[in-house]
Amino acid sequence: MRNAHDQHRTDYDHAVEMQLCAFNSAFADLGLRFRWDAETLTSLATIDGEHARVVAYLQAQQAHLLNAYSAEFLCAAILAKKSAHTAAVLPTQASVDAGRARPSVFSISRYFADDGVPALAGA
Repeated sequence: MRNAHDQHRTDYDHAVEMQLCAFNSAFADLGLRFRWDAETLTSLATIDGEHARVVAYLQAQQAHLLNAYSAEFLCAAILAKKSAHTAAVLPTQASVDAGRARPSVFSISRYFADDGVPALAGA
């Protein structure tokens, strides 16, 4: 028999998978050559707000893109494409695991390499 916490965790894990699919589809739609995994998304979920999460990721892991495009432009394009796949927003991790210590600073243990600036024209 599962308790309420286990069910909530399962629901959250399902939400993470749904969000990963939506974000990775958006990245592919825009020709961006990076993908998120569950670790990346749950790390970003320590940041309040989808817009702030995307901007933090771009600044930390894809800063070279910000030489060609503004963070606002990229974030708006990503979130528009992502919203076409799902309008749902992953809740802040702290609201899910209130009793579990989580880092408050965004950090990704892995570097996502990109071999060039992706073409966003016609996206």
